[in-house]
Amino acid sequence: MSSTWAFHVRDEQRPPKGDWTTWIYLGGRGAGKTRAGAEWVRARVEEGCRRIAIVGANANDARYVMVEGESGLLSVTSPWLRAKYEPSKRLITWPNGAIATLFSAEEPDMLRGPQHDTAWCDELAKWTHLEAAWDNLQLGLRIGQRPQQMVTTTPRALPVLKSLMQRSDSVITRSTSYDNRDNLAPAFFAHVISRYDGTRFGRQEIDAEILDEIQGALWTRAMIDEALVSRNVEMPKMVRVVVGVDPSGTRGQDGRDSVGIVVAGKAIDGRCYVMDDWTCSLSPAGWGRRVAEAVAQHQADCVVAEENFGGAMVESVLLAAQVGTRIKMVHASHGKIARAEPISALYEQGRVGHASAFMALEDQFCAFTVDGYLGKGSPDRADAAIWALTELMLSGVNEEGWLKLAAEVNAAKGKLN
Repeated sequence: MSSTWAFHVRDEQRPPKGDWTTWIYLGGRGAGKTRAGAEWVRARVEEGCRRIAIVGANANDARYVMVEGESGLLSVTSPWLRAKYEPSKRLITWPNGAIATLFSAEEPDMLRGPQHDTAWCDELAKWTHLEAAWDNLQLGLRIGQRPQQMVTTTPRALPVLKSLMQRSDSVITRSTSYDNRDNLAPAFFAHVISRYDGTRFGRQEIDAEILDEIQGALWTRAMIDEALVSRNVEMPKMVRVVVGVDPSGTRGQDGRDSVGIVVAGKAIDGRCYVMDDWTCSLSPAGWGRRVAEAVAQHQADCVVAEENFGGAMVESVLLAAQVGTRIKMVHASHGKIARAEPISALYEQGRVGHASAFMALEDQFCAFTVDGYLGKGSPDRADAAIWALTELMLSGVNEEGWLKLAAEVNAAKGKLN
């Protein structure tokens, strides 16, 4: 244990005693997870471990947070056993022969083959290819007298994480953002933490609670998981591609809602696929360019934009951006939940797939309930996706038919409009 760490370490940051395989450290933002992970790896090296996997949500996180960050591995290296980092090789080496290799969860196949006796996995809940990366890592954790791994993450109600927490060889510690208050800027608590304290978002991101499904949610995590297309499966050819836009009137970095921009396509197999999320918080000219870029990249044949907020301004922004395809303005004549219910039914029927994991979008979907939207702020991404999927699957349905669909969905769920 490094000299400064010995005086400041909290009980939940100490490695658990006993015989375990996985230490899961659930912490709020700024709770000290990274420092605990780095100190644990340093201690493992000094104990004699020789092959370590450092796995971040992406390559930048692995390098700039887990290794080079203020609380990363290089910051805790011992003077008597100093680590040498070679970024181009993704390697950290120690004088005693220990070697750590950096991996990105965005490239799960890189974990196929290498063997380890130690692994540190940071922000598991952010991993894009969570199941594939985790499975490949487990198959490589097979050398040494007692292979062990540590997971440091702000929690989300993900099946892989929940299953891991239930294993008999896992141990769990928790800490909140408040537990590390002495080491964080006062302004962080005054202006950031205070904004989310007491909210559902805050319970997850500050208090490190795993929040299960919302009662009456139109989308569940299981539905989203079923919709995700396996990375080993080739996407079918699209016959139509639409970009859905949910404008907010934001002027850029002014703290207002983002402009939802989501790409969806209808394939030759009859299913729809959410293909990309280009949501941003930019000036009108900026988000107009984003829409044009999304259209060009995916060769979209239509942009569907809500006209309730901004009206003619929204259309003029899209025209000025020269989006290069047809623009269809739609009017939200009934509420968000009524629009969302038929789309959630398509998910239940297995008629919508996701080309990749879109975590922010998924969180918004899962906050839609029959009684309203319970998420933080506006469901900008979800609204944009719903407009795009509606155009692809339900464009011929008039308002009377739409409300009938919503009533049928509610009846199927045991609720009446």
